[in-house]
Amino acid sequence: MAKQAVGLLETRGLACLVVGVDAMLKSANVELVGPMKQIGNAMCNAAVTGDVAAVKAAIDAGASAVAQAGGEVISAHVIARPDDAIDSVLPKDAAARAPRK
Repeated sequence: MAKQAVGLLETRGLACLVVGVDAMLKSANVELVGPMKQIGNAMCNAAVTGDVAAVKAAIDAGASAVAQAGGEVISAHVIARPDDAIDSVLPKDAAARAPRK
């Protein structure tokens, strides 16, 4: 089954992203997709999945927490009912990539 929604939070600086992700996971029933990633020029991003309302609430809480911590939110976006092909570009958990024995 496809994800109901995907939320993306991008900040300048890893510390601010950690604050934002912490707020997202505590504020709504969402799941972190893979590891948080540094993408260069101090830009970092994280993705969460869940139902549309939960993802929207989580992204709003995360962006607010980053701003309150003095960080810079570069992007905060929710994709409702993403196409199944989105799974191929989302980060994967290390456990999911490890070969099964």
